[in-house]
Amino acid sequence: QVRLTESGGGSVQAGGSLRLTCVASGDTSDVACMGWFRQRPGQSREGIGAIDTDGRTNYAFAFKSRFSISRDNANSTLWLQINNLEPEDTAMYYCARPDPSALSEPRLCSVLLRGGHLNPSFGQGTQVTVSD
Repeated sequence: QVRLTESGGGSVQAGGSLRLTCVASGDTSDVACMGWFRQRPGQSREGIGAIDTDGRTNYAFAFKSRFSISRDNANSTLWLQINNLEPEDTAMYYCARPDPSALSEPRLCSVLLRGGHLNPSFGQGTQVTVSD
């Protein structure tokens, strides 16, 4: 079983930057793509983007300019860089991985995970609060 642990959230002023970290522990041998989601107050969880093991990324349109996902496969670590933070970015941010049994086409992993498919598992989340 894989456990996902996020960190790096906090309270920042608008215009600042944050780098969120997710560490996957346990049996990570079958972890293909990984991704980031967020849930703003009163809203449903939304996919930010995902990254395959070869480094290919897939972002939702709204997150293409200020968000960047990277990973270190050797250390089972995933990052989310957020630049020029806005108050609207206030949310709980979650790391996600797909259910291996739901993945039949590895080359489609990141695009499917970003869309909320592949029965994803999430970490406990890390809170980001952006003030004016």
